Amino acid sequence: MNMIKEHERIVLLKDLPEFGLKKDDVGTVIHIHKGNKAFEVEFMTLHGDTVAIATLQSSDIRPVTPMDITHTRQLAHV
Repeated sequence: MNMIKEHERIVLLKDLPEFGLKKDDVGTVIHIHKGNKAFEVEFMTLHGDTVAIATLQSSDIRPVTPMDITHTRQLAHV
């Protein structure tokens, strides 16, 4: 896996129903835990409202690639 850095965007690799998040949602890394084993990731609406901040394992996320395209969906709640 590529080295993920703070403030970089990531792609979620699995659904997180407890946060209302779905696979392929895009978030921003706000903190990296020791050894790059876990990350604090903020997920926001396109208007800048925070939806969730989740602690995720490196296996739960991947870096954004040049071939990714943004897609939107409506949340049940914010």
